[in-house]
Parts: sequence; structure tokens; C-alpha cells
Amino acid sequence: MRELIIGNKVINEENSPFVIAEIGHNHQGNIEKALELIQAACDAGASAAKFQKRNNRKLYVPKMYNELYNSENSFGSTYGLHREALEFGLKEYKILISESKKLGIEFFATAFDFDSANFLNDLNMPAFKIASGDLQNLPLIRHVASFNKPMIISTGGSNFNMIRDAVGEIQKFHNQVAILQCTASYPAKFEQLNLKVISKLREMFPENIIGYSGHDNGIAMAIVAYTLGARVIEKHFTLNRSLKGTDHAFSLEPQGLKKMIRDLYRASLAIGDGNKIMYDDERVPIRKMGKMIVAAKNLEKGHIISEIDLEFRSPADGLPPSILGQIIGRKLNRRIKQFSPIQFDDIDL
Repeated sequence: MRELIIGNKVINEENSPFVIAEIGHNHQGNIEKALELIQAACDAGASAAKFQKRNNRKLYVPKMYNELYNSENSFGSTYGLHREALEFGLKEYKILISESKKLGIEFFATAFDFDSANFLNDLNMPAFKIASGDLQNLPLIRHVASFNKPMIISTGGSNFNMIRDAVGEIQKFHNQVAILQCTASYPAKFEQLNLKVISKLREMFPENIIGYSGHDNGIAMAIVAYTLGARVIEKHFTLNRSLKGTDHAFSLEPQGLKKMIRDLYRASLAIGDGNKIMYDDERVPIRKMGKMIVAAKNLEKGHIISEIDLEFRSPADGLPPSILGQIIGRKLNRRIKQFSPIQFDDIDL
């Protein structure tokens, strides 16, 4: 049975999907904005708010860290200073964790390096995320797996062999892992989402939760992913898509996240169990629109019924047209007035 438990949330085939509001660094290094984002994610119905944690000094080679960064989205004169301006430390993380617990929303983060993984583990994260860029970073994956906490891995820029290798490393410690189809471009083109991979991953990993990390614009593809079997849905989240930063433009705003979660819940109800039945709510409309067999004219007792003696008219209060063959050629045992329904009691069987 596919099942993953993160905090007090049970993720399986039957429950509504586990929706992650990927806040990342859309808080712009501002704790108040980060708290506002968590509140907005909770209000929209998200299962979790996710951030990103980096030890920038150890993550980048000096050349990249010190590289001039003159982008309109820059928060520092070099790429390293830009990243440092967006980073939260222990004090901020404790505040964010406390607020998330009060709101009842799960809080965790992506660990981009060993120090960040240890930092998050010391804070007793309920789960760990591995980004697409670290799918081949098997030493980091092994290190995080050794914490024996649920893991979610994104699979952008990879192939099935790479995914097998990463999952295999985790399974040396545990099998509490969700595998997310992802296209690592920002925003991702619709023709490159390749959502059928979700079905293939379900075949390859029959014991694991499969999900979708979407960098596409809009909410529709999350619904498609769910119908294909994705039970974890991750979408980038912001308060305003026009804010400074590279992720805002393809992120969902609060209203968009709320609508996506609403539609995912509706989809979980709408899929059903595959057993075709008539619902009570259908009976009145079907009676009104359906047809019954009626006499096309007055028919006398003893008359042998032919097809020209009959019509199909609404409402469906009599025999349906589907049994016409059982009536043709039979003899009436009473007189039938025009437009009156034909019943089995009216004919000699």
C-alpha cells in the first residue's frame, strides 16, 4: 500500500493530495513576509509550507560566490551576497516553525548541502526535500536518508536510471520517500511537462507515493497530474507575482493556490470508484429527459402490435425503448388510448 506520513498528515491513494506551498525564498529575506506567506498558505488550504536552506559559503565555489550579480532581481552586488540576503538562520527558523505549529500547517525545507541538512535535522523537521539539482548528489541523499525521516525528491533534468539510483540509496535506510515528476525550467513549457512520467513512476515504484512538482503557470496541470496518480503536489507560492525575484512570476498567488486546492479536492471526489451506477440525484432528470413506449394511436383489445403503432415520448414513466423487440408482434389484452404508456400487463407474453 502506498503511504507516507508527514507530521500528522497521511498521504495515500484515498486521501486528498498533500499540497506543498513552495515558498522558497519568495519571502525576500523578510521574516514578517515569510510569516504572512505561511498564513496565506494555511488559509488557502495547503498541507505544508516549504522553505529552502543553504550554507552559501560552502555551497558555491569562490568564483561563483563572488561573481557580480547585476540582475534586476538581485538582493546583493555578488551572487553570494544576493543569496545571503535571502537566507534565514536559527532565530528565524524557530519563529517560522512555531507559527506553523500554531496554524496546524506542516513546515519543512529543502536541504541543499550537508550543513543545511544537519541544521534542519537539529530542528526536528517532519520531512526533508531533495531538489532536482541534487538528484545525483548521492552522498547528500544518503546523509539525509540516515535521519530516517520522510523524504520528497524532485526529478527534474534526470532520467529513470538516475531516479532508480537515488531511490535505491534512500531504501538502504528506509522507504519513506515520495518521488515527484518535475521539469527543471522556470517557468516550464507545457510541452515539456511530460506528465505521463507520473504513470510510469507508479509502475516502477509500486510502494511509493508519486507526485508532481510544477513550475508551469496556472493550476490546471496539477489537476491533470492528480488524475494520473500524483498524490503530492508542489507549487511555488508568492503574495504577489510582480515582486522582485526570479520565482515570483511563475508562482501562485493566494487566490490561485486556494483555487487549485479546491479543484484538487473536487477531483479527488469526482474520480470515484469506477463502478457505474445511477445516483438518486439523477432520477428526476432522467425521468424528465428519458423516453417510454406509448401508443401512437388508439389501439383496440386483441390488436397485434407493430412498430408503427408505437412512439417514444417523455417522461420515462413506462417501458423503455430498449425492450421494443419484446413487444412487437404481441397481442393487446385491453384497449390502449393514444399516448398512453404500454405496460407488460397490457400484452400477452
